[in-house]
Amino acid sequence: MATKTPVTVATRTTASPMPQKSACPSGTPGGIYSAILNRNHTIIDAKRLKSFYELRDKYVKKKVLFEDPTFKADDSSLFYSGTYPIKFEWKRPPEICENPQFIVGGANRTDICQGDLGDCWLLAAIACLTLNEKLLYRVIPPDQSFTENYAGIFHFQFWRYGDWVDVVVDDRIPTFNNQLVFTKSAERNEFWSALLEKAYAKLHGSYEALKGGNTTEAMEDFTGGVTEFFEMKEAPKELFKIMSKALERGSLMGCSIDSLVPVRFETRTVTGLVKGHAYSVTAVEEAKLAQQKEGKVRLVRLRNPWGQVEWNGPWSDNSKEWVTIPKSEKDKLQHQSVEDGEFWMSFEDFKKNFTKIEICNLTPDALEDDKLHKWTVSVNEGRWVRGCSAGGCRNYADTFWTNPQYRLRLMEEDDDPDDNEVACTFVVALMQKNRRKERKMGANLFTIGFAIYEVPKEMHGNKQHMSKDFFLYNASKARCKSYINLREVSQRFRLCPGEYVIVPSTYEPHQEGEFILRVFSEKRSTSEEIENRIEADHPVPAPASAGEETEEDRQFRTIFQQIAGDDMEITANELKNVLNRVVAKHKEMKTEGFSLESCRSMIALMDTDGTGRLNLQEFQHLWNKIKQWQGIFKHYDADHSGTINSYEMRNAVNDAGFRLNNQLYDIITMRYANENMNMDFDSFICCLVRLEGMFRAFHAFDKDGDGIIKLSVLEWLQLTMYA
Repeated sequence: MATKTPVTVATRTTASPMPQKSACPSGTPGGIYSAILNRNHTIIDAKRLKSFYELRDKYVKKKVLFEDPTFKADDSSLFYSGTYPIKFEWKRPPEICENPQFIVGGANRTDICQGDLGDCWLLAAIACLTLNEKLLYRVIPPDQSFTENYAGIFHFQFWRYGDWVDVVVDDRIPTFNNQLVFTKSAERNEFWSALLEKAYAKLHGSYEALKGGNTTEAMEDFTGGVTEFFEMKEAPKELFKIMSKALERGSLMGCSIDSLVPVRFETRTVTGLVKGHAYSVTAVEEAKLAQQKEGKVRLVRLRNPWGQVEWNGPWSDNSKEWVTIPKSEKDKLQHQSVEDGEFWMSFEDFKKNFTKIEICNLTPDALEDDKLHKWTVSVNEGRWVRGCSAGGCRNYADTFWTNPQYRLRLMEEDDDPDDNEVACTFVVALMQKNRRKERKMGANLFTIGFAIYEVPKEMHGNKQHMSKDFFLYNASKARCKSYINLREVSQRFRLCPGEYVIVPSTYEPHQEGEFILRVFSEKRSTSEEIENRIEADHPVPAPASAGEETEEDRQFRTIFQQIAGDDMEITANELKNVLNRVVAKHKEMKTEGFSLESCRSMIALMDTDGTGRLNLQEFQHLWNKIKQWQGIFKHYDADHSGTINSYEMRNAVNDAGFRLNNQLYDIITMRYANENMNMDFDSFICCLVRLEGMFRAFHAFDKDGDGIIKLSVLEWLQLTMYA
């Protein structure tokens, strides 16, 4: 059974307690066609955006300061849930101080002091970023200043769901009484951290969107890395070694203390630590003790994004423990007695006081190992669609199987298997997309997770979507520890070489959203979404069998002739009358009958001679189809409600002889299901009629059988308008 773990993230939304000096693309099609194009990553007539340098040079030449039209200097860029009690002024750095600088003496962690925005999680990640210069200057391009080529325009780069994006902003920053309201530097004339925060706010739609979060979210947006969590109570014995190696390899690291009772504001403890607050881990060291030849103490250096409020226990700035180590060790540790939010503490006190640590690795190198590995990564984008592919976790057996499925092939075992075990190491990371940006529309993080199932050998290479029965009779081989309401859930696994199915899902069914699934492996592997081959068993109507006419045939002919008249052909309206008379006799169907539009579609399907009417042979074949489809409908209408669940539509369509992929099932659900995600008999028949008709038309045009057809505008309109 899948378990659900709600999170009170150690990244609360309160602002800094620092004293303040003052009182507080056109031309693209819309609708489903746009969705299809976007899903296939096709861009039509997209206007190419000018690069940052082109924009900057343009404004330098014009001698005009850039004003960002997409992130305006007004309240719309600040808050979406209400108004602020004071009126902010948006000012450029030259209006705030003399001699403004982008970076003063190098970008470092003391340049980040939290303001009146609850984004300690973001600032903790920025502080970690400053420890790796290569990463830092990828996010913050350094060739920017307030003197050379200054035009009031700056840019920053973030990893965004598999791609690096360049975010351009102007340098108008919210102020009150000429003081920065949000993030600021300890140096009053330094502005890189304030502008980086603004660019990140633009990426998410507003400053308010940055309130509350998890440090790992920003860490991954700065690196494109993958995060692993460690709960202190379950931490491995070699945690100190893991942390040390992580910093050596440029990993970003944060930690926090969970609050037992969720509160609005962070809670400061008597030791100076703050619960529900994000800290950066900036160093992990072993220091020699002066009086003991072999004696060493393990220390961890942390930073509070507030820029003040520090640990006051052992190994704090002015504690007596510092006299036990020689001056050379103090110099190596860069020990200072300054109220800057940074402090040392022993590793043992660190484990006792903090509850969680998160490490964002640039690649998921096994931190316990001394060797660097070359990791392969595969990235898959997907969607959960209500009524179709948003099946919820394994607890919901009737719908779990409809979730997107990804086939994982582990091809080579690790070079250095543990205990001579033949296994492959890999990390699965499931990330939900755009939830922070959509907060203003009421979106919250879903509770997400995943399970991994082994594919039986006889099914290797079979790319069919696994059915409900497979999950009913097979236990998962591995799964995430629990479903959790974070942007990303990740976990490391070791499994034998072979084929597996990864099923990502929300905890509850019917929750609609986009996600990205990444799989990192030490050795060669592949992962791809399972997409059924699109095909139909019998898209072309079977010819009537020749031979002696049976009694049933004669009765059928008599009834047809009564309706059709002398011309022995029926119209859509006549078809509607006869079908509804027959269906009305089936009381168990609970249907209001067929609409005129449905009957027109049926005639379009069976009208082989283009008259817009059905002759006896065409009607007889249609009636046989409807009887076959009626049996399928009754099978899946188990509760005799007169409807079938849209999730069961997959099986019903399959039983009718059609193999479709996820995108087509999404479209069917949108087109034919009602607001309760149910489909009545009329809609069911209409869907199958349309499918059979379109398959038949396609095969008629596909003369060479290569699965590709070319249509003129006239042919396209004739086909779609009559279908």
